[in-house]
Amino acid sequence: MINPFRPLIAGINMFVESLRMAIANITANKLRSFLTILGIMIGVTAVIALITTISGVSSSISDSFTSMGAGSITVSTPGSDLKSGLSSEDLDDIAALENVQGVTPSVSLSVKAARNGVSETGITVSGVNEYYFINKPDALESGRSINPIDIADMSRVCMIGSDVMESFFYGVNPIGQTIYLAGVQFTVVGILAEDTDTSIASIMSGTPDILMPYTTAMKMNSQNLVTGITVYMNNPDDTEDVKTLLEEHLDALFSFEDDTYTITTMESIESTMDTMLSMMSALLAGIASIALIVGGIGIMNMMLTSVTERTVEIGLKKAIGAEPGQIQIQFLIESFLLSMIGGVTGVVLGLVVSAAMCSVMGTNFTINYGAIALGVGFSAAVGIIFGWSPARKASKLSPIDALRRM
Repeated sequence: MINPFRPLIAGINMFVESLRMAIANITANKLRSFLTILGIMIGVTAVIALITTISGVSSSISDSFTSMGAGSITVSTPGSDLKSGLSSEDLDDIAALENVQGVTPSVSLSVKAARNGVSETGITVSGVNEYYFINKPDALESGRSINPIDIADMSRVCMIGSDVMESFFYGVNPIGQTIYLAGVQFTVVGILAEDTDTSIASIMSGTPDILMPYTTAMKMNSQNLVTGITVYMNNPDDTEDVKTLLEEHLDALFSFEDDTYTITTMESIESTMDTMLSMMSALLAGIASIALIVGGIGIMNMMLTSVTERTVEIGLKKAIGAEPGQIQIQFLIESFLLSMIGGVTGVVLGLVVSAAMCSVMGTNFTINYGAIALGVGFSAAVGIIFGWSPARKASKLSPIDALRRM
């Protein structure tokens, strides 16, 4: 009785024998095999390291955006000829909208600061209200924050950051001390914690050195209307609803004129950033893939050399009955092994390099399984594609011509 599994067993035996011979040939030419593997390894390492590192950067940026802008919307109102900003009444109306928790106006200016003969220009000042600190309870390091009385009285009080403190109050407790801003005397009432301003606006313009009542800042800036606000919501999930209400309210406020205001949400910034990082990742991966192609050419070169060196061996195999397909599979397996050894090694090295880069940059290290699949898959494809031609050449060798070279 004929064993129905005989062809399968024969095929497995042939594959195992071809695999054994491929490993033997690779180990017999260690230096040449290593140099061939090196090209694939460098390419995969570059692809994995770049994509994984960018994924980590993207994850860190996403986490930062979530912590910075969850539940807030920034509105810029350059206005029109008829209305060029928002009044205090307008701010109250916006604060009264459904799902809005509160509104913080933002007035920015750059001034010259001076104290005890020391002066600096380009000091950035931001005018805010008391609600700013309700949403940022960790903003105050010591002293007190700006309160409603300061806003109503346009008090000449301010809160300073660490850079201003080091420049003008080194070795001195600044609370209760005075400093001149644009020639006007201010009393320091509070010290800001490091990295205080985490609003969307601060991402665009940088963190201010000094905070003061927005009414005082408007007076110093000779302006009567606010052109920038941050709107806080009761629930971050209400962002789109609040944005719609804001658009309707501002459209009516500015007589439905175009380009009178801009609404920016953290989600829109994050989406734009993700798109940019994805494009950068694809571009860098494409550039790194060139190394893989170069490595594939190296595999083809080695396999062609191997076919030439093993012409007699191929002739003998064909003379004793080896099929062309068996010869072809043997060389394809060898090419595939070379590529996969380089690919797997490259994945490991790429992850190590990426982890080191993320550690140096202080970003999250996130394993990108898509990048690993891409690296391994590309390596397999390179091994098969660039090994096909040498394998086919070997399978077509005439046994008579091959044996003549003995």
